[in-house]
Amino acid sequence: MNEIIATRDFKAGNATPLVSAKEVCQSYDKGAAGSLVVLDKVDVELRPGEIVGLLGRSGSGKSTLLRAIAGLIQPSGGTVTFEGRAVNGPSSGVAVVFQSFALFPWLSVLENVELGLEAQGIAPAERRKRALAAIDLIGLDGFESAYPKELSGGMRQRVGLARALVVHPKVLLMDEPFSALDVLTAETLRTDLLDLWCEGRMPIEAILMVTHNIEEAVLMCDRILIFGSNPGRVIAELKVELPQPRDRLDPAFRTLVEDIYARMTAKAGAPARDGFFPGTGIAMALPRVSTNLMAGLIETIAGAAYRGEADLPPLAAELHLEIDDLFPVAETLQLLRFADLEGGDIRLTAAGLRFADADVDGRKRLFAQQLAAYVPLAAHIRRVLDERSSHRAPAPRFRDELEDHMSEDYAATTLKAVTNWARYGEYFAYDEDADLFTLDNPS
Repeated sequence: MNEIIATRDFKAGNATPLVSAKEVCQSYDKGAAGSLVVLDKVDVELRPGEIVGLLGRSGSGKSTLLRAIAGLIQPSGGTVTFEGRAVNGPSSGVAVVFQSFALFPWLSVLENVELGLEAQGIAPAERRKRALAAIDLIGLDGFESAYPKELSGGMRQRVGLARALVVHPKVLLMDEPFSALDVLTAETLRTDLLDLWCEGRMPIEAILMVTHNIEEAVLMCDRILIFGSNPGRVIAELKVELPQPRDRLDPAFRTLVEDIYARMTAKAGAPARDGFFPGTGIAMALPRVSTNLMAGLIETIAGAAYRGEADLPPLAAELHLEIDDLFPVAETLQLLRFADLEGGDIRLTAAGLRFADADVDGRKRLFAQQLAAYVPLAAHIRRVLDERSSHRAPAPRFRDELEDHMSEDYAATTLKAVTNWARYGEYFAYDEDADLFTLDNPS
């Protein structure tokens, strides 16, 4: 076990960065739709002795940046260095723990952990010694001969962590390592990892982690870089100066969580890039948000507990929602003018309050009105249907129009979103077999 114990005796603030990313850009050619910009001039530094979190919603480029730092991809622009040297492919000083467990099912726990050492040409005896030490360190002693199918999700992720630590990296990169786990298992693994880090028992000097869980970032990180989307960029950097272990109920902890929610919901001009709600007119990309979720959130906020206005952190905690779950619903309600979202709070508008009080038919009528007024693509499709004597139009016609403004994937998602919303409001109908929009159902 002593083989893997290390002591961190360095100060992050004064140390030379282990990792430095300068003006990193990443874009992908989408043909007629132009370029999809995933990262736009992102700067990140990681120093010895610190845990840094990249916090943001899915699609903000966090994982792309992590892969560039790991040497798994070459960014379109900018530079990435590790210990002052340009990153050009994977480095033995950097290890990655992914969201998926990525274990080989035909290998035992011990064999999975040994795999990286084998690739480095380490002798079998030394491989076994170091792998056993890593397995013991992360709490899986006794499971060396077990296979992945015999392990729970938390145990499999511990194997992934041991496999990363066994190569003795200086930097550990973690890409949403707890998101595939249930709440209790994630909390246990998170706490164990922090204990090992604070006790200096891991052979690493710094951790860079991707997360979309705000409380997780505040709980674990010394610095948090908040990412905006469309394209991905750092919109804020926060220092977390709370001592470890941290208490979620500490007023200072709650204040920082509130501050992050406020920063992530601050109103800003919509960038004209690919992503949800980025453009104007039919070029506005829409997320797949269920009308049931929208109605449920409106009902919750209109209820006695909130009386029409809610603070997002306690609301998210009550509903067990993370930002990737809560924000798209809340922002869609804002788009439809059922709610206002700003400063970490959500407040129902007059239309939202009317929706909460209406019966089923009243809700449908009101939803159709808001859809027609505030979602240009829905109004465009309805106008085409109204103008045609057959009141029919092929869906590919609108899909092609969208692809003139956005990527194929965003176009497909946007059309599915507006189709589902229109069906709910009986604004127009869609025949999936014929891939055809019609006015058969609406009166």
